[in-house]
Amino acid sequence: MSRPVATLLLLICTMLWGFAFIAQKSGMGTMGPLTFAGVRYLLGGLLILPLALWEKRRRPEPLKSGHWAMVGGVTLVFFIGSWLQQAGLGTTTATNAGFLTSLYVFFVPLLGFVLFRTRPHPIIFVCVPLALVGTYYLNGGGLGSFNQGDWLVATCAVFWALHVILLGQIARATGLPIFVSAISFLVAGAAALALAFVIENPTVAGISAGWMQIAYAGIFSTAIAFTFQAIGQQHVPPANTAIILSAESLFAALGGAVLLGERLPPIGYAGAALIFVAIIAVEALPPLWARRQTHIARTTN
Repeated sequence: MSRPVATLLLLICTMLWGFAFIAQKSGMGTMGPLTFAGVRYLLGGLLILPLALWEKRRRPEPLKSGHWAMVGGVTLVFFIGSWLQQAGLGTTTATNAGFLTSLYVFFVPLLGFVLFRTRPHPIIFVCVPLALVGTYYLNGGGLGSFNQGDWLVATCAVFWALHVILLGQIARATGLPIFVSAISFLVAGAAALALAFVIENPTVAGISAGWMQIAYAGIFSTAIAFTFQAIGQQHVPPANTAIILSAESLFAALGGAVLLGERLPPIGYAGAALIFVAIIAVEALPPLWARRQTHIARTTN
């Protein structure tokens, strides 16, 4: 797969995730966060399971113990990040949640270097602050009262950063991005639903009342978007991926304004522009610079 196609897949999943904040926020009116997450991920996992099994049959060699350990790590951080984000949406806005989740754009290059000594392209050190400033202005240049839900979503950004890093590693190592995603969805969904019966006492009536929100989150935000992420990350470095995915906050703010009446402040448009500049720069400048260096090397020889 070419780099531009992989980038397009990441942008599509970013859009689907951004709008998913609306479904996740409104779904909290009829069920708890663990219930919503559990049903959503079980639905998404079952939907992509046939495709995952087909992918595994094409690569029949068994996964090594190290691969399974990484799958377990991906699933764990995925579960914790999802739980914290969904719980935080109970008391914060969809716009704030989109902004705070995008903080993982800062954590990805930092954790990537600490865990794997991965040195990103120098343009990352320009585009990460640019994307962070963009998400800050997107929310009006401030968060107002920072409540418990905001703290939960801010904390989830660390786990989403770990998810971006580990998913990219295991997808490239195994060549089984859909299979790995299906395992993560099903295990995380089963764990969330099991905990929900202990903590939240879910009901069929509550789940049925939020079936539209669950359907969107399960089909589009989970089965499609996370699968696109897993496929796209095989061809795009984690730090670049994080900056592309930071546009999630833009779509969250747009959806919140249109569907929930959350208004984007005037300065938010400047923030949106900065995010897109960061995305274009991180994807366009490195290959242009490489071609320029190649041209210089050829002309000097």
